[in-house]
Amino acid sequence: ENEEDTVKELADTVTFTNSEDGIAIIKGGLSGMKVVIAIDSFKGSISSPDAGAAIREGIHRVFPDAEVFVRPLADGGEGTVEALAIGMHGRIRTVTVTGPLGTPVEAAYGILDDSKTAIIEMSAAAGITLVDEPNRNPLYTTTYGVGELIRDAIVNGCRNFIVGIGGSATNDGGIGMLQASDMNFG
Repeated sequence: ENEEDTVKELADTVTFTNSEDGIAIIKGGLSGMKVVIAIDSFKGSISSPDAGAAIREGIHRVFPDAEVFVRPLADGGEGTVEALAIGMHGRIRTVTVTGPLGTPVEAAYGILDDSKTAIIEMSAAAGITLVDEPNRNPLYTTTYGVGELIRDAIVNGCRNFIVGIGGSATNDGGIGMLQASDMNFG
């Protein structure tokens, strides 16, 4: 039996291909093939939507008529805002906030207008990747910028919040975030 015959036999079955970072479900025969791609980002190199688009392009090279759906995926860390905002038909807003060392940084967060929900990654405003290695000392870092993101989201109508807390350069217990909300700690 040659490879082409094997592919034709297998094409009429449902195939599940699992990987550590996502699941591609291939369903149907050579005509009418439907593929769902749900893949996480590859930290620091490619986002979830871009990885999905690359896979879709590869599938279309082999099966030009395949119907391919890309669904962003994230584990709560890097890429969570993008995955949820895109996956839930939201939008991304970028603002300048106080970074972990007190200097301005550009940070993005997602807004789901229908549910008045903000999607925030702590690492966007207080992340360890925003601090050069010699300056990584949690005694001198703050979550103040996270509070500024929350405050901006409130001004923009958000009343519900999803906050991913991975990748932080701080251990201030959120006090900086609360200070950005005008709370005082004696």
